[in-house]
Amino acid sequence: MEIIVARNSGFCYGVRRALQLARKTGKKSGQRIFSWGEIIHNPEVIAGLQKDGILVADSLRQLQPGDTVIIRSHGVSPGVYRALKKKRVRLVDATCPIVKKIQQTVDGLSRQSGEIIIVGNKNHPEIQGLLGYSRGKARVVENEEQARALPFRKKRAVLAQSTQDGQLFSQVVGVLAEKTAELQVFNTICQSTRIRRVATAELARQVDVLLIIGGKNSSNTNKLFQISRRLLPRTYFIESPEEITPEMLRGVNKIGLSGGSSTPPEVINKTVAAISHSFQQNSHQEKVTHE
Repeated sequence: MEIIVARNSGFCYGVRRALQLARKTGKKSGQRIFSWGEIIHNPEVIAGLQKDGILVADSLRQLQPGDTVIIRSHGVSPGVYRALKKKRVRLVDATCPIVKKIQQTVDGLSRQSGEIIIVGNKNHPEIQGLLGYSRGKARVVENEEQARALPFRKKRAVLAQSTQDGQLFSQVVGVLAEKTAELQVFNTICQSTRIRRVATAELARQVDVLLIIGGKNSSNTNKLFQISRRLLPRTYFIESPEEITPEMLRGVNKIGLSGGSSTPPEVINKTVAAISHSFQQNSHQEKVTHE
């Protein structure tokens, strides 16, 4: 039995930075501490932060002057910043630097003529924040069909949610090129996201079963699942090793593991240990490989 862990699985730089800022803030502050929404999309991490006294706020009514509020890695709109400052709370900005750069791009484009198209999930917090920088000039496109339904425009700019699927982004750009006289393209997909998706696709071609580990509400982890499932039907999405069933591992010689950018490395290690233990109980010998 061989267990192969996809390269670059686990926390990306933006997530590590956000958690470091949160934990550093927790140690220094004597005030109440909140993150504005879940700081990252992983239930185990959120539970751990709550044990450390860092709670999740999704309403201004939860806050009092003097509280500390951490801006999550996905970023927020200028309107949210203004509302929080008006509440007289102390802000700690943990927005991913890559997301911050996309916000600045949208802000700059909003000062020019032409429509802004953002390819992404309209309900995702990153997208909600980006829309706030667009001065009402941006619209969200979630798939190729929505792009085809758009009217012809003289000028457009198109960019992507940082965790967007590269193939989908290319498809939308191709459609918009036919519907726009002057199209500016900004490929704002995070390089770390691209690398882990390529690694997951490569791994899906090598193994009998692939487990995608991470929060079910994580955009980038869901994309990993979709990519792997297209290549390998025996792909399973789990949040913790406790969700692994005997049926998932039946008849398997090679099993792959891949984690999203918000998946803690210790969860990946626990999953490896759980699989190893399962096969040891059944008198199998396993080999663990980190690509």
